[in-house]
Amino acid sequence: MRATPPLSPSPAPLVQVQDLHVRFGAKEVVRGVSFDILPGEKLALVGESGSGKTITALSLLRLAGDAQLAGRALMQGRDLLALTEREMRGVRGGDIAMVFQEPMTALNPLMTVGEQVAEVLVLKQALSKAQGAHAAVELLASTGIPEPGRRARSYPHQLSGGQRQRAMIAMALASRPRLLLADEPTTALDVTLRGQILDLLSDLQRQTGMAVLLITHDLPLVRRFADRVAVMEQGVLVEQGTVAQVFGAPQHAYTRRLIGSAPRRDVIEGVVAEGVPPAAQAGALRVAYPVPLPGVRGWFAKGEFVAVKSAGFRIPRARTLGVVGESGSGKSTLAQALLGLLPHSGELQVAGQPWQQPAHRNTPHNQQLRRQVQVVFQDPFSSLSPRMTVEEIVGEGLRVHAPEMPATERRTRVAAMLAEVGLTEAQFPGLLARYPHEFSGGQRQRLAIARALVVEPQLLVLDEPTSALDVTIQQQVLGLLQRLQKERALSYLLITHDVAVVRAMAHEVIVMKDGEVVESGPVRQVLDAPRHPYTRQLVEAAAA
Repeated sequence: MRATPPLSPSPAPLVQVQDLHVRFGAKEVVRGVSFDILPGEKLALVGESGSGKTITALSLLRLAGDAQLAGRALMQGRDLLALTEREMRGVRGGDIAMVFQEPMTALNPLMTVGEQVAEVLVLKQALSKAQGAHAAVELLASTGIPEPGRRARSYPHQLSGGQRQRAMIAMALASRPRLLLADEPTTALDVTLRGQILDLLSDLQRQTGMAVLLITHDLPLVRRFADRVAVMEQGVLVEQGTVAQVFGAPQHAYTRRLIGSAPRRDVIEGVVAEGVPPAAQAGALRVAYPVPLPGVRGWFAKGEFVAVKSAGFRIPRARTLGVVGESGSGKSTLAQALLGLLPHSGELQVAGQPWQQPAHRNTPHNQQLRRQVQVVFQDPFSSLSPRMTVEEIVGEGLRVHAPEMPATERRTRVAAMLAEVGLTEAQFPGLLARYPHEFSGGQRQRLAIARALVVEPQLLVLDEPTSALDVTIQQQVLGLLQRLQKERALSYLLITHDVAVVRAMAHEVIVMKDGEVVESGPVRQVLDAPRHPYTRQLVEAAAA
């Protein structure tokens, strides 16, 4: 009888978080959280906004502002919560590094990317400036940035979103950390770039042996990347286990709700009625920007960059046209032309009427058309004025398009519109006098939808309307948009890189790449049997 070989002992945890409490004044935002991170492990900390996941991660670096911390966070025997500030400077960017959600705000706009990476190398690895500059280019090259020598001399605004995120990762890896905290590192990226960044982090993690704590609300991303997952709700860790365990048999009701929050299709199907004019249509649409020419030629003439080339589409009443493509594909330029904000050539009509050129001029004709097409932006916090009350924000369109309307009637219309999107005085006492910062992300997006609909348009341009929202809030906002489309016969132009949202909302879809429409047709036909290689790439990246 053969002896059973002894089981190999589990490695000692790299980090042990024990009974962590985080309090701001009288408000406790993290309550009794405990988890381990093993060497070389990829742990995902998931939950909605306000669940405490980012504060938990920032507490490991003692970067949670004026928070009062209790409990322990042991890293190979040292309690991070008990170290002096001087000792923590060696931990930050040394043993533990962090990649932030929005690299444009995390990177210094006054320094080149190479200088910022080299600065870490000089401080943490005691390299000379020349050595740091050379090593910075090598680090940028390891993250897959094309032409790393040239990109090292670029400023953050001169890089694309994916390139900026790669530069942030290079800065984090400069100190060879044992633990990398990645806070929503792919939220602002297109689906193909999202996959590339995930693959990059996985490759670098295998090469360096570092552990990764991924902070996210993107569950498909967790499935693809993580080894284990820990779920937080309102400051409490409610469930943790391997990805297979948690996704295959979730134990907590909150985890089941998160996993079940995929966008659901609930739209008007069937054939469009004949004889009803479309909300918008375009043919051979072209949008170009003037650009300076190099050398002496630039003194006498301007060149042009063609952002949209010969695009055509039709949006019937009560139907949704989805527009998908990566950053730089031309989809936002297409939307701005439809909104009458950019000069264009070719055919473009809204509610049966063309824009009076130049389209961005506010002539009486164009102002009438502007009432027929309104927009809901990606980030409601930045698109709503923080200095205006709810009544002023939602009623602004009525003041512009119906200046003769009495103030009492305008206030009644505003209150009715708010109630239609699910915001009432009963829920929020003093609703009309409140300001945007007093609402959650989903509630602010409802305010943005109310502002767009109060002038009773035929067409809404939805520019990534749910990409900044948690999965459960995303489902609620999509359900609201679907209901409003049925009740008001609204048409939507939906700009997104989320294939799941397109499947749930769109009737037709166009795929854009480098300013051209490379594929178009009914949503199921295009997404289930894509003909163009680029469309197949988008669909496969979303399914991975």
